[in-house]
Amino acid sequence: MYIDTLVARTIPDTRGRPTVEATLASGAHSVTASVPSGKSTGSHEAFELRDADGSVATAIANVNGEIASALVGRDFTSADEIDKLLIELDGTTNKSRLGANAILSVSIAAQRFFALAKGVPLWKAIAERANDGKGFLESVPSAATPAPAFRHVRAERNALEKSLPVASAPRLFLNFMNGGVHADFKLPFQEYILVIEGKTSDAMMIAREAFAKLGERLGSVPMGDEGGYAPTFDTLEQPFELLAELVKEFPHTSIAIDAAASELFHDDAYQLLVKSYSADELSALYRELVERFPIHSIEDPFAEDAPDDFAKLTAELGKRILIIGDDLTVTNPARIKDAAVRKEINAVLIKPNQIGTVREAIQAVQATCAAGWQTIASHRSGETADTFIADFAYGIGAYGIKAGGLGQKERVEKYNRLLAIEQEVKTM
Repeated sequence: MYIDTLVARTIPDTRGRPTVEATLASGAHSVTASVPSGKSTGSHEAFELRDADGSVATAIANVNGEIASALVGRDFTSADEIDKLLIELDGTTNKSRLGANAILSVSIAAQRFFALAKGVPLWKAIAERANDGKGFLESVPSAATPAPAFRHVRAERNALEKSLPVASAPRLFLNFMNGGVHADFKLPFQEYILVIEGKTSDAMMIAREAFAKLGERLGSVPMGDEGGYAPTFDTLEQPFELLAELVKEFPHTSIAIDAAASELFHDDAYQLLVKSYSADELSALYRELVERFPIHSIEDPFAEDAPDDFAKLTAELGKRILIIGDDLTVTNPARIKDAAVRKEINAVLIKPNQIGTVREAIQAVQATCAAGWQTIASHRSGETADTFIADFAYGIGAYGIKAGGLGQKERVEKYNRLLAIEQEVKTM
């Protein structure tokens, strides 16, 4: 691919904050990619470059200046070649010189363009790149023994995945209620999620009906940053009780939470609804929730720099539920490998903007699969209309996808893209 032009501009994300959009052109074809932005971010993430006023003017200038100068007028044979150049051009370990947001906008655009050049859907191009001739996506072991109530669901899901060559439809981890920093801590945990098994078209039918029913039961409440309802409750148990009612009504569903515990950790303790918990007390709370409710997974149950607590909880609950690392692992292959040695978790959240290139995000997936763990692809709290994460989730054969609630069109567009992919698969 000979690059004729590369131009970036500022666009608003779902919270109205500026983010980066890049357009890459070659001949008569052009592609556009935009990057999301996190609010609850791990300190070990790649560096999102923002100016003192919160703008992304410098990141935009870096794309239009140094990055464009390095790419425009050159011929590239693969998206991988472009990603390698971007990493070398930045020259830092965390993309702090050019900005992970600047770099990722170009990386996604390059991946999208090479799919266009090959004449294949984006998810298929990602699957071919991720599989890399090694077949690792075809042989990913099941990470954790599911709780007895969900065994039949997992068996059905495995049968579906084996019927697909490489890529497969991810489970929906659909955000029903927002808390934490995404909703001014009206609820202590950041996300209360309904996990929906089955093919996307069936799962989305359940999602729409269940989301509407929850809305009716909650009444008039605001929406959080990620398109889920943001109610206020007096007890920790109430949101779980509401979701458990939905699980009873809708088959092949269960509950997941993103505790985002780094945001709860203050003065050497975890603060939940004006009560302080030690790590051991918080572990006891999680065990109680798992006993009382149909819990599928817990993401970031402890602060990002508390690996011993992760490992202890995984040893206790890892055969029943998924313990997912996000702030702990930040889509970083090296951190995932370290976590694997210590058996800290049994699943990893994959967010391309945490690492800065599609190439490294795929390497993070490979490290996760090598550990025998599950991958869950994820959006961010500040999203755009770009649906790349849907194709990425499908292409890497992700166990699940987090794309937010149904209260924002930018989230819904990602689910709509999954539905379109389901139809594309039928014609391949």
